Amino acid sequence: MVQQVEFTLHPRYRGFHLITDEVLQHLPTLPKTGLLNLFIKHTSCALSICENWDPSVRGDMESIYDRLVPENAPYYEHTLEGSDDMPAHAKCIITGVSINIPITNGRLNLGTWQGIYLCEFRNDGGSRSVVATIIE
Repeated sequence: MVQQVEFTLHPRYRGFHLITDEVLQHLPTLPKTGLLNLFIKHTSCALSICENWDPSVRGDMESIYDRLVPENAPYYEHTLEGSDDMPAHAKCIITGVSINIPITNGRLNLGTWQGIYLCEFRNDGGSRSVVATIIE
């Protein structure tokens, strides 16, 4: 059996944001076992799983990404949408637009310190659309 829901995350500023609880609020009752696929329908943000306890990890991740893919690099050709746009696309490709999480005993089977992240790469990304597919 496959279920699918689409929902919108509330707007966030640039950074790495823990969204596990917001995602769970939009999901139907999970099956006893299965798989959850989350897909974000944008090219300037991403989804990932990382540390869910210490907020300094989120700031460190933003610093790491900004050093890997800086704004205003002289070799960028795609510059019409602002200095944060081309780096956002590159960071999206590096990170990815979907994640899979096993479902066990009707719950997401995340590790103790794992949480779902919205990696927002635009300064003001706006609301983001997510497709959740539950495979039983």
